[in-house]
Amino acid sequence: MKPVRTALFAPGIKERVMTKALESAADAVILDLEVRAGVIQGRGPRFGRQGHRRAAASTTRPLIYVRVNAATTGLLMDDLDAVVRPGLAAVLLSKAENVEDVQQTAAAIDRHESQRSIKRGSAEIILQIENAFGVYNCFNLIKASPRVAATCFGSARDGDLQTDLAAPGRSKAPTVVCALQVLLDSRAAGSHILPLDGVFSDLSDEAG
Repeated sequence: MKPVRTALFAPGIKERVMTKALESAADAVILDLEVRAGVIQGRGPRFGRQGHRRAAASTTRPLIYVRVNAATTGLLMDDLDAVVRPGLAAVLLSKAENVEDVQQTAAAIDRHESQRSIKRGSAEIILQIENAFGVYNCFNLIKASPRVAATCFGSARDGDLQTDLAAPGRSKAPTVVCALQVLLDSRAAGSHILPLDGVFSDLSDEAG
């Protein structure tokens, strides 16, 4: 995977925001289909998937990643069917925790690339590690498929990982331990695996 400094999230239901993100100087843009984050449940993920396709077709300057829903939501396969298109650089798999989910994701990408005459291996997988079991199982998740190219640690303050750990934002030690474990597993899995830090959401912190 090409190293990136900045990957900018853009919600999947806001086409204007997605378009602005794709016109930015970010190295990559993450078009977000995750229900509750980038797509509002009531409006349905279909709108977000359609918006992704229109936005992704508008530019090729930043790398295009798409955050898809976790396997447990029942939305993952439909997300992959919608987003595996020419120009997709990577799928960001939310709440990665089970080897079987990674393998099924890779198999679905294989199938869609073959059916759509896309060069095999064009879309890589980024594992978003967002709970305790995902941290514990990280090395096995990386090794589950050759498509896995990166990990993305769930560092968002008071996000899913901290909630799962029952460690609020002020309790930094558990989060640091988990971050180091994901980093260690990423490095142990091979120099080709890119460990990405998670979301930086303090937008008013200019220095940060």
